[in-house]
Amino acid sequence: MQNQISPLILTFGASDPVAAIGVQADLASFAAMGCHGLPVITAILVGDTSQIDDIYPMETDLVTDQARTVLEDMPVVAFKVGQIASVETVTAIAEIVSDYPDMPLILDPFNSGMPEVPEAEDLLLAIRELLIPQASLLLISAVELSRLAETWRETGAQSLASAEEEMLADVATLIESGCEYVLVTGTPTSTVEVANILFDESGVVRNDHWQRVSGSHAGGGTTLSASIAALLANGLEIPEAVLEAQEFTVAAIGHAQRLGMGKLIPDRYFWAKEPE
Repeated sequence: MQNQISPLILTFGASDPVAAIGVQADLASFAAMGCHGLPVITAILVGDTSQIDDIYPMETDLVTDQARTVLEDMPVVAFKVGQIASVETVTAIAEIVSDYPDMPLILDPFNSGMPEVPEAEDLLLAIRELLIPQASLLLISAVELSRLAETWRETGAQSLASAEEEMLADVATLIESGCEYVLVTGTPTSTVEVANILFDESGVVRNDHWQRVSGSHAGGGTTLSASIAALLANGLEIPEAVLEAQEFTVAAIGHAQRLGMGKLIPDRYFWAKEPE
């Protein structure tokens, strides 16, 4: 009798030689939760633990061929989309995932540590118009949400709304476009806590606060979005997956390792190591 296979997740993202972010980090988080990751490379990163120095987009046809070939062969149960470096690649990925409308799509394309590409504004618009409306869940920091919202706010218009009211309005715009859930990370709170808020069309679904871990880290957001995708692939609903993924990410960051001279890297296999 054939053994039951692990849930298969197809992830689009950059190749990171440090494995802090990108598909290498996704694969580690997937494996930690009993899933098998299928990486589709969208770009090549150059950098170390201190910073990402450059990003080189893959040819769009190659991205498409990677994904289509795998999807025709394997029973994929979830998509995750991370870093994308060109409008053409956004368009190609949007076409691919639109062929699987019942498959959950976790979207985490924004990273403030990435070098800016020449067509940055067009890329932002393409993600907003083509991918966000198809997402089961968009993961975005409060800072990144504000930047994205500039693509629909009227230029020069002054708002009298508070930061919280603006965030609620911005999230509502994304959900009205078709995105099912939005998880806003790093929302304003005390200096000793991190707050992450999950929204759907009804408003706030959950508001989680976590003690801030000291030190400079790279890869926390990627760990969170990848573990959400893995938990969905294992059959959890989005609100429960978001909570468990946060617990896993906080623990991985709490066990972070200094692999180089720069930022600490979350340890996605902390649970597998023998206690000292």
